[in-house]
Amino acid sequence: MNRKKKNEPLTGEALLSKVKELEHLNKEDKAKECGYYTVTKNGVERVNMMKFYNALLEAKEIELDGKQSSNGRGGRSASYRITVQANGNLLIGAAYTKQMDLKPGDEFEISLGRKHIRLKQMDGENSED
Repeated sequence: MNRKKKNEPLTGEALLSKVKELEHLNKEDKAKECGYYTVTKNGVERVNMMKFYNALLEAKEIELDGKQSSNGRGGRSASYRITVQANGNLLIGAAYTKQMDLKPGDEFEISLGRKHIRLKQMDGENSED
């Protein structure tokens, strides 16, 4: 039987619940039951363990942090360190801007100290006090 069915893999709490429910199965069967497989042209089912593991890690982070990542992919965690790039720029990554709930267009005032750089977020309103 050659049926083409697009399986939607489970994520987040649904994934964690299903994995607990399936604790009696081996890891490949758990991944398959949670939707982390594809069917080749020849009808062979291939389990995608890496996507399954990444989804589990992301679901665990959601449970611990109470926040869901917006891009749906795994990534590096914030190290709270940055390095001056070859062109002299400092790049503040998305992990920090997401954590602060910053949006495109948010403005900052830069203060330079002897050994530090301070960013102060501007209000966004031009109120005269």
